[in-house]
Amino acid sequence: MDTDTTALVPAVAFLADAASADLPPMAPKPTSTTGQRETTRTLWQSPDGLAEIGVWECDPGHFTATREGYDEFCQVLTGSATVRTEDGEDVELRPGATLAMPAGWRGTWQVHETLRKVYVLRTHGAGA
Repeated sequence: MDTDTTALVPAVAFLADAASADLPPMAPKPTSTTGQRETTRTLWQSPDGLAEIGVWECDPGHFTATREGYDEFCQVLTGSATVRTEDGEDVELRPGATLAMPAGWRGTWQVHETLRKVYVLRTHGAGA
């Protein structure tokens, strides 16, 4: 017996070109040390709220970052930045670069050119 499983997975929002898609207006970035602005467009969130996919953009400048309670995987679409890990390792980000930051990751970002990325977040649920 054939079972149609396509109905089990809800459709996900489709964005033809995330690099040039319209995003909401920029707002101040709370962890910026230089007055940066950022914006986010959530494309999909799991029903339990533990997973999210979206597009994020940030102006040039410097900010601190932590990944408390969630993992992030992202791919840079446009712009450039240098990410410095807590242990002092520099990672250069350019279009096409892929970055994974596990829960507990800490570091800083120096955005050189307005950066846009597609991201996937996985929040650790209670007891995880």
